[in-house]
Amino acid sequence: MGVFVLTDQRQLVPMKSAQFVKEVEFQSLLAEFPQLLSGDTAERDTPQRWLLLNREQSIPAEEGGAGRWAIDHLFVDQDGVPTLVEVKRQTDPRLRRDVVAQMLDYAANAVVYLSVDQLRTDFESKYPNPEEIILDRLGPEIDLDVFWQNVKTNLEAGRIRLLFVADQIPGELKRVVEFLNAQMNPAEVLALELQQFEGQGLKTIVPVVYGRTEIARRRKGSVRSTRRWDRESFFAALEERNDPETIQVAKSLEQWMEQNGRIRFGSGARGGSMTMFAGGSEPLCRIWTFGRFVIFFDFLTRSAPFNEETKRGELRSRLNRIDGMNFTEDMITRRWRNNMMGELSEGTRLEDLFSVMNWVVTELKNSDVAQP
Repeated sequence: MGVFVLTDQRQLVPMKSAQFVKEVEFQSLLAEFPQLLSGDTAERDTPQRWLLLNREQSIPAEEGGAGRWAIDHLFVDQDGVPTLVEVKRQTDPRLRRDVVAQMLDYAANAVVYLSVDQLRTDFESKYPNPEEIILDRLGPEIDLDVFWQNVKTNLEAGRIRLLFVADQIPGELKRVVEFLNAQMNPAEVLALELQQFEGQGLKTIVPVVYGRTEIARRRKGSVRSTRRWDRESFFAALEERNDPETIQVAKSLEQWMEQNGRIRFGSGARGGSMTMFAGGSEPLCRIWTFGRFVIFFDFLTRSAPFNEETKRGELRSRLNRIDGMNFTEDMITRRWRNNMMGELSEGTRLEDLFSVMNWVVTELKNSDVAQP
């Protein structure tokens, strides 16, 4: 096919098809730009986002055993769906039935023997701030504990994605992928073709996904497993899952959030969230339908005036005056989760917390006004 790039200077640049010289070049491209994995996903309500857990991820063949195989990439998306990626160039003779058998070996053993706890430990050991990496890659609405639990639940249920990647997908592999994707449920089997074009110092990458046939869509149902929550569905789920104290605290928090900022309801297959933004693009706090309250100190400390140590110290001092609170210095720079939201109803805890949060919102607004 003919591919052209129209520059800002209204020049039409013809692009010629170009192969990837080495497989490692192909693999590095996906690691650096995982958004290529999404291909054409117009059927999703929100963009698919990706987190690379490991390259050359080892897969054991027995409980507690050493790795017998190594998959080229192990990604997860924002829904916590593990995605096994195997990369081959079109010149590789294994890019037919051999690679399918290889991938099925990986998948069959990964769902049984891969440890999500170990995956989490390995990932977090790579970075000084692994939480920030996850939020940056997958979005600020992600709750870490819920996310890793979703990864574990999906893996154990066989809700995984098998993705064959090549610069040209042979017709034989397309047919096998389309057949497997229509028959396998809840697993998803796809092939991604990444065609590369070059011309006058420019490169164009064209991703095309194969396997999402109409038959597969009908048999699997909606590709998008998450739902969009609103106030009615949020509180219906909250009241179904929690005790009266937690429900009352959540309603009080929701009222305060409405009065002091703007609220956005999240999307999630199992848990709904309600997030408050106090002026800027960063969230301040969040309530979950399973009874958790979160304050985003990690985002707060990026904004004036709480990017100053003295102001963070004052915030910590105010919080520690609340009965039952014991914030250390480092906790003021990290995300705080209250897993027992109903306990905030005891004594004057909730009233005192609102007093501190009112002060935080006022400080943020005053700082915005003071900006030139």
